[in-house]
Amino acid sequence: MESAKNIFSYRQFWAKRFGTSTLLPMSRQEMDDLGWDSCDIILVTGDAYVDHPSFGMALIGRLLEAQGFRVGIISQPDWKSAEAFKTLGKPNLFFGVTAGNMDSMINRYTADRRIRSDDAYTAGAEGGKRPDHSVVVYAQRAREAFNDVPIVIGGIEASLRRIAHYDYWSDKVKRSILLDSKADMLVYGNGERQIVEIAHRLAANENIKDITDIRGTGFIRKELPEEWSEIDSTHIDELGKVEKNKNPYDETIPDYSDVDDASSNTVVNFQPQLKKKRIAKLDRATSFIRLPSYEQVIKDKVYYAHTSRILHLETNPGNARALVQRHGKRDIWLNPPPIPLTSKEMDRLYELPYTRLPHKAYADKKIPAYEMIRFSIAIQRGCFGGCTFCSITEHEGRIIQNRSEDSIIQEIETIRDTVPGFTGIISDLGGPTANMYRLACKSREIEAACRKPSCVYPGICQNLNTDHSPLVSLYKRARKLPGIKKVLIGSGVRYDLAVESPEYVEELVAHHVGGYLKIAPEHTEENTLSKMMKPGIGTYDRFKEMFEAATKKAGKEQYLIPYFIAAHPGTTDEDMMNLAIWLKKNGFRADQVQTFLPSPMATASAMYYTEKNPLKRVTHNSEDVVTTKNLKARRLHKAFLRYHDPKNWPLLREALKRLGRADLIGNGKRHLIPSFQPKGSLEKSSGKKTGSKKRFVTKFSGEHKITNPEIQGKKEKNLSRKKKRK
Repeated sequence: MESAKNIFSYRQFWAKRFGTSTLLPMSRQEMDDLGWDSCDIILVTGDAYVDHPSFGMALIGRLLEAQGFRVGIISQPDWKSAEAFKTLGKPNLFFGVTAGNMDSMINRYTADRRIRSDDAYTAGAEGGKRPDHSVVVYAQRAREAFNDVPIVIGGIEASLRRIAHYDYWSDKVKRSILLDSKADMLVYGNGERQIVEIAHRLAANENIKDITDIRGTGFIRKELPEEWSEIDSTHIDELGKVEKNKNPYDETIPDYSDVDDASSNTVVNFQPQLKKKRIAKLDRATSFIRLPSYEQVIKDKVYYAHTSRILHLETNPGNARALVQRHGKRDIWLNPPPIPLTSKEMDRLYELPYTRLPHKAYADKKIPAYEMIRFSIAIQRGCFGGCTFCSITEHEGRIIQNRSEDSIIQEIETIRDTVPGFTGIISDLGGPTANMYRLACKSREIEAACRKPSCVYPGICQNLNTDHSPLVSLYKRARKLPGIKKVLIGSGVRYDLAVESPEYVEELVAHHVGGYLKIAPEHTEENTLSKMMKPGIGTYDRFKEMFEAATKKAGKEQYLIPYFIAAHPGTTDEDMMNLAIWLKKNGFRADQVQTFLPSPMATASAMYYTEKNPLKRVTHNSEDVVTTKNLKARRLHKAFLRYHDPKNWPLLREALKRLGRADLIGNGKRHLIPSFQPKGSLEKSSGKKTGSKKRFVTKFSGEHKITNPEIQGKKEKNLSRKKKRK
């Protein structure tokens, strides 16, 4: 993989003389207090401004400040006119526009397309503080405010909408967000390398229209450069006949040996050969892949699924090529993904002078997302799990970017010594996944050549290093720090990796679980798991045994809390029934359930829209995917997860009879649901809580709440004992 310039090695901009601001300014008064007559860069965001490295505007803002630029923040502006975008005046270099830490549509709407009443990224949790498709709206208003200022869009919303994409809320394929936003440039993935280079080149008086060589960026072209060679995507992955009854992972990786330059060819023993047309060897640096056009993908779902497949195969920074997609008379050009940050760069990025506090403008209003992460620490980025319903890999990449142990320990000490309200408990040392810290391919050459979308499906790759000892060392050092009472792990544990390290499981269970550990089997049935690219339930059983043994050894009372997804592509009614039977057998009751929500550009979203499987080569005759789309069917799948709720029993009785499983209806322990209906159970709730019976519920980050009767009973006994003592 090619190297990249250190993001902290650029010569600082002249405005460094103004020094570091306590908080990046959000008003002209704050600019005046800093002695600024103008901002060099203004970041527009759909989130409340929290000066914490878990919030994108703070991370990018502080990084640009470290380069010497004066950076202002416009947070959650009134988008109904351009006036709010003039608050800080005209930026000297560019507007940076993001929807925030979440896609604005996912933030604002449920999986049933209902408007959410609150917003975790807003002060006071107030809903409605951002528009639908925020990036598009904000960019258009910024253009109205100052027509001649370059606009750069980024963040997860821009990243996941960089080409023609399925939009679940309109049930249509939408154009690249570059066209609708009228932005000059799109930054996708982690944006540090891109945004720093863009800023310095614009400061050197380059025209943004001439900046076309930065990795991890996209832009519009009317004419393609003559010196570049075009590769039709169907020459790489033919739209030919696919054999049936094969593992969906078998044909995921095309052989690119005929299109790679000689210097980058690496023989990888796991790379299957795919039938394709012969292509002359082309220089990777001057060749691009032509994707099916916007007009093709909206007319033919097979072309959409094929496009999704090619895009996901072109995500490794070590071998990805530029991608081009035609929209009418214009081309959307996407350069290859950015080179991952080194540990030294990550360390310095997270050691910038964040206050770790919300902006003072919010006074005492609580920001739920901040309350959740205020005492947490990111130790790594990226995920090589490749779960098809998840957007982490598509945005952050599958190569893990790690911080050093010393840097992480230093941040713990900073929190301990400076953050108000700290009680001695670190809520999380994690990232997208809790236990991928310092895990990587054993060979850089193999890693640079690999096109597998997952390193752990259908099994753990033989080339993956699964040594958890660096993470165990970090945990031990962190929990022994003076003033630190407890270091919890709040990020989801990848249990199929954890079982490879008994030492890790023992350290985790003995010292870092606060009574309950969340993990994500997501489902029990192979039909669904194969479309998710998740391990079989047997791996969960193995981890459960290790967890319980380690819990017993530690002399503690702790429980696993698994969570699941309803209505995922590939899931039949019978699959959901079997999952409900498993939940009943294991004593789990889901209080809140997650229904599959097709996020833009995810592989599972392509399955949902096209009813094809892009984990294989896609043709009109290739594998069809069972997809639950109509409201009643989705309600049924949710009802199976909440089999214990009397309101769902009529729907479940009807379904069980249709499935030929009326034997599951009855009043015994072996039955899933009873044959009777409690009086008043179908009446609409008055909104008032009745009765004195307590329910024990475990909460975590908007996923699931699970109630386990066994846990509930023991919890109530403990509470009773405490009351008697008092």
